[in-house]
Formats: sequence, structure tokens, C-alpha cells
Amino acid sequence: MLANKITELLNIEYPIIQAPMAGGVTTSKLVAAVSNSGGLGMIGAGYMDPNQMREQIREIRQLTASYFGINLFVPSEFRAADDEIKFANHLLQPLRDQLNVQIDKDDLPHPKSVLENFYEQVKIVIEEKVPICSFTFGVPPKEVVTELKEHDIILIGTATTVREAVENEKIGMNAVVVQGSEAGGHRGNFINDYKESLVGLMSLIPQVVDSVSIPVIAAGGIMDGRGLMAAICLGAKGVQMGTAFLTCVESGAHKIHKEAILHSNDDQTVLTRSFSGKWARGIKNKFISEMQEHEQSFPDFPIQNVLTQPIRNASTAQNNQDFMSLWSGQSPRLAKNQTVEALMKHIIAEAKKTIEGL
Repeated sequence: MLANKITELLNIEYPIIQAPMAGGVTTSKLVAAVSNSGGLGMIGAGYMDPNQMREQIREIRQLTASYFGINLFVPSEFRAADDEIKFANHLLQPLRDQLNVQIDKDDLPHPKSVLENFYEQVKIVIEEKVPICSFTFGVPPKEVVTELKEHDIILIGTATTVREAVENEKIGMNAVVVQGSEAGGHRGNFINDYKESLVGLMSLIPQVVDSVSIPVIAAGGIMDGRGLMAAICLGAKGVQMGTAFLTCVESGAHKIHKEAILHSNDDQTVLTRSFSGKWARGIKNKFISEMQEHEQSFPDFPIQNVLTQPIRNASTAQNNQDFMSLWSGQSPRLAKNQTVEALMKHIIAEAKKTIEGL
């Protein structure tokens, strides 16, 4: 049951993909360790510039001969209303003063520069011959899909609803990751508002499987072999796991972030847009609580993300979890501090035991 269309497509032993968590979590050691253990390691390149991408791709190639992939954020329209930025700065300035940091107005992103960076990222993927490229926050332009396929690059899309999955298939994705509402961090919804996209994974998988012909990869709250087999029984061909790998030894997540997950309960994750301007799931802390009543008034992603970045960075540097974005899925009780190799072995052993039990 563990060898199927997705293992064949991605040239991997087990149908397990490490989620491409942007922001420094997906170190070269993490990506390589997953690929060396029979899964698919993924670079979270959403916030990277092309030079950073090229450097990490080459570094990973020194650590593994196996397939690995990379994930890009699809740019979308975003508003930069002066009144929203002014309001956000008014609320954030006391925290900047407390942490002794400032924001440079010149650092604010512009739609044109974000789009240009995306096309440069695509160029690097082609030049460096990365075998697999996935996308989130939308579907890429048709010409990008065509160009990547001309270079034999396997494409994976992201969806949070059946409609989004169908759009991914229409544009030419080879497979689609379906993210349930349980997923940690930012989810890839791009058609409806976040509220309409909060479909639970166990409900989402069979509905998507019945609506598309490309392989479906399940994501959201899956942490072990039981989750893997549950997803496969519902029709998925593989799983994408984030939080389970985030607490691994090789992960680049800060020790405070890892500890927060390892000591959290299932009812401590919440959805917030206060950090980035886009709804994301993380462990509730002081920042989320204080900003909760104002979060609907903040600028869209990526503006708000840049406005809060100095606060998050300073809080991280000071080992202070009060103002960190502690992204986590809904199954933190299942997280463990272990090596990637140990995690992969446990997943596979538990999956095989589950199969035998059936």
C-alpha cells in the first residue's frame, strides 16, 4: 500500500513529503535527511531571494543524491492602504520600542517587485534543475507551468477546497496537496475567503479524490503512521507533514518554537492574521491575544508580515515566545524531539502495523 503513483512520480520510497515551511525551518540538513530516509525533502523558498535559493539547492546536492523539491509562493494582488499601514504601525510601535527595533518604510513590498522575484525564483529552479517544484497561495501563470514542464520538472499544487484542487488540475499540476483546516502555519487557500476554506482533512480528501484524476497528497494534522494510513484509506496517495518535521533535530526552527509545540495541547492552536496579514494557525501567545480584536483591520500579506518582522526577529533573538509566530498544526501532542531518521522509521513501522491490523 505504500508504493503507488506518488512514490513513482516523485521517485521516492515512501509516500511522505516534508512540508516546505518557509522562514528558515527547512535547513539543508532537514531536507537532505528526509530524502535520504526515503521521503521527499522540500525547501520552503517563499521568502528567499534567487541567490539564497541557488546556494541552498547546491548545498543540499552535497548532502543527498536523492530527489528533493522546492516550494514557491504564487504572488497575488495585495492592498497597501495607507490608513491600514498607519493603524498597524500605531499598534506595533509600542512593541518595537519595547524590543528596541524599528521598521524602515523602504522595506515595504510592492506588487511589481514581488512578481519580479517570483519569476527570478522560477528561473533558478530551471537553471539548477530541481526535479520537483510545488506552489502555494494560488496557481502559477500558464506560461510558467508550460516552461517548467518543458524542463521535465514535476509540479505540485496546493488546495484547501475541491474547487481549488480542480483549478490545480486544469492548469497542469502533476499532483495536488490538499490542506485541511488542521494544518499549521499559512494554508494555501486562494479562491474563497479563509472561512469557506476551513474544511477538515478527513472530509476534504475523498471529495477531492472523486473530483480530480491527478494524485492527491493529504496535509493537516498528520503526524504518524496512523495518519498516513487514514489518508491513504480515504484515497490519498501520500501525505505532507509539517509540524512533525518542525520539531526534529535537523529543523531550523528556534528551540523556543520547538519547545512550545512539544509542551502544547490540542486546544492551544488558533487562527490569526495578526502576524502576516494572512490567516495562519499557531500556538496562542501574548501577541495573538493582544492583537486579536484588531486583526481584521491589518494590511494584507505580505505588508503586515514585513511590518511585524522586526518584532518577531527580536523576540526570537531574546528567547521570548511572547511575540514569535509559533506555527503549529492541531496535533502538537504527537510531536517529538527526534531525528528525521527516527521519525521516518517510526512512521513506516506504525503504518505497516496498521496495515497488518486491517
